[in-house]
Amino acid sequence: MLTPPDLFQHLLEGSRQTFFIYSISAGKVLYLSPSYEKLFPGLLCENVDADLPRLLHWLPVDDQAYARECFVDLASGELRDDLLLRLQPGPDRPLRWLAVQAHRATAADGQELLTGSVQDVTVEQEYLRNADLYMAKKNTTLEILSHDLAGPFNMLRQLADFLEEKTQALNDPQVQNMIRVMQDTCRDSVNLIRDFVDGEFMGSASVELKRTRVDLAAELGQVMETYQKNEYLVAKWFSFETSRPSIYVEIDHNKFLQVINNLLSNAIKFTGEGGRIAVSLEQRAEHVLVAVADDGIGIPERLHPVLFDRFTKARRPGLRGEKTTGLGMHLIHTIVQLHNGRVWFESQEHKGTTFYIELPTAPGA
Repeated sequence: MLTPPDLFQHLLEGSRQTFFIYSISAGKVLYLSPSYEKLFPGLLCENVDADLPRLLHWLPVDDQAYARECFVDLASGELRDDLLLRLQPGPDRPLRWLAVQAHRATAADGQELLTGSVQDVTVEQEYLRNADLYMAKKNTTLEILSHDLAGPFNMLRQLADFLEEKTQALNDPQVQNMIRVMQDTCRDSVNLIRDFVDGEFMGSASVELKRTRVDLAAELGQVMETYQKNEYLVAKWFSFETSRPSIYVEIDHNKFLQVINNLLSNAIKFTGEGGRIAVSLEQRAEHVLVAVADDGIGIPERLHPVLFDRFTKARRPGLRGEKTTGLGMHLIHTIVQLHNGRVWFESQEHKGTTFYIELPTAPGA
C-alpha cells in the first residue's frame, strides 16, 4: 500500500478518523491509516482487502443493500451526503454507528479512486436519536393535550352562552358583563393553547431540512402508540398498519413527524367523539405511501381547490371551536415538496377525509 510522507504520518495516527484510498480500477485498498486497527479491534491494515466482505457482513441486513448502492453511486461519480452506517459485529456486541465520507478521484496514472474517511460516531448518534425520540413524543403529547385542555374551556364557553341567553330578561349589566368576561376568557385560553402548538410547528418548518435514513414504519408506530395510549383524552380510536415491518426513507425526521402530527391534529378537530382515525404505510416499487384517514365531517367540495394555499380561505373552526391560522396545510404541502414528495387528499362531506403522502424510496430499499 501507499505510504504518506512523514510530515503527515503523526497527524494521521492521532486522528479519530480512519483515512483510506481505494482503487476502483484494481479493486483493492491502496492506503489505510493506522487508526483502522483501533476502529476495528482484531483486524489488521495489511489484511483489509480480505476483511472487506466481513465488514459488509457486520452491517445489519437492512443496511447491506443500502451500503452497496451508495458505494456504486460514488464509484460512478454521483455525489452523496455523508453516509451513516450501522455496524454490529455479533449478536452480543453493541450497535455502532459509522460516518463515511468518500469522493471519487482520478490518479496521475489514470486509476479511478475512492478517497475518504470512516469515523465512529456512536455517541453523537445515540444522543441525536434520543433527542429525536423525545422531540417526537413532545410534539405528539402537545397535540393530544391541546385538544384535551381546549375541551373544558369550550364547554365552559357554551355554558356561558347558555347563561347569557337565560339571563337577558334580567337586564342586569353587571351579570351580562361577568358572562362576557367568562366567554372572552374561555376563547382566549383556547386560542393561546392552539397558538402555542401551531408556533412549534411553524417555527420548525422554517429550518433547513436535515435528511437521514429513517425506518418510517418504526417511527410512525411509536407516534401512533402514543395516540393509542391517550385515546380516552380525545374520545377517538387510533390504528396503524404497515405493509412491511421496516420501510426506509431519507427524511428530516422531526419535520416529517410534525407533518404527521399536524394531519392527526386536524383529523381530531373534525372527527366527532367515538370516531376512528387510521394511519397506514405501504412500500411500493419506487415510493412509499402514507395515508391518514378519518371518518369525520369531511371537507366541503368548494374548499378543495384552495386547501393548500397560504392563508387559505378554507379555514374553519374545529368541532369544539378550535381556531385555525390557515397556514398548517400550506406548511404540510411545503415540507412534503422539500422531501421531493407530493401530498393530496380525498374527502366527502359527512363521510370523512384521507390525506396521502408519497415519498421517494430510500436507496437499498
